[in-house]
Amino acid sequence: MYLETIYILSHSSDSVRGIDIGEYMGYSKPSVSRALGILRNEGLVIKDSEGFIKLTEAGMILAKRIYERHTVLTRALISLGVDEKTAAEDACRIEHYISDTTFDAVKRHMEECSR
Repeated sequence: MYLETIYILSHSSDSVRGIDIGEYMGYSKPSVSRALGILRNEGLVIKDSEGFIKLTEAGMILAKRIYERHTVLTRALISLGVDEKTAAEDACRIEHYISDTTFDAVKRHMEECSR
């Protein structure tokens, strides 16, 4: 969720800070700091000299993948009649467990339905 949040926030500003992430997600500063430390250790984010959070190349690849899963699954659930808020919440849960094979099938189906 943190990578996806950084990805989303970076589209509206080049200056993503830990406080921005916390406000967006509704998490405390210590929680955000702990998570960012883990992501830094995994090589997914860096903090620049001004303290702004940036995705590394590996972080960007993973964030895009997560974001795509979230948006496709949200749209799929909405198309089934699920309200937008519930669809987004459920998509967030599903995106962490769905296999690549199943996700690719859902994505193909959604693309075929939109033609």
